[in-house]
This record gives sequence, structure tokens and C-alpha cells, in this order.
Amino acid sequence: MAEDKVLTLHPQGKKGRSIDRQKYYLTRQAILDCLDKEDMTQDELVRCVVERLENKFEGSKGWYMESVKLDLEARRSIERYRSKPRDRYRIVR
Repeated sequence: MAEDKVLTLHPQGKKGRSIDRQKYYLTRQAILDCLDKEDMTQDELVRCVVERLENKFEGSKGWYMESVKLDLEARRSIERYRSKPRDRYRIVR
């Protein structure tokens, strides 16, 4: 059923993915919770989100994290910014 899905957006206008609504919102909350405390690199964010999603649902937590992260970037809820040695992510306030 379509109402059980969320169509994600992509920051570069590429085609989004249709993903399970519950997994979308669990992953979205995990990303925002991780970034609420501090800005993070991609690797730090993946580790934090995967840890928070442990035992929450079946499937690749990393794949869902990436899809939802791109959606949040496209919706301007979070942003990636240049930082040395690696880019970092933060919540747009």
C-alpha cells in the first residue's frame, strides 16, 4: 500500500526511493538524535545510527541511513559542510 511508504527526495534532484514509513521515521529520528549532540563525519554518523537502530527492524541499517540522510539534506533539515580532513553533517537550525 502506498500509504505505508515514504518517497524520499535526493539533494541533487535524482530519483528518490520509496521506503517503508516506519523504517523511514525510525531512521530519521536516529539521525537527528545523533546530530543533536554534535556534528559528525559520514563514518561517525553511520556508526551512531546503526547502533541506535540495532534490533529495531530487519534490513540494512546503513542503506536506510544513507537514503534518509539524503532525504533530510534535500529537505534542508541537515546539511553537509566542508571540514578538514572530512566533510561533516549538522542539523540546520
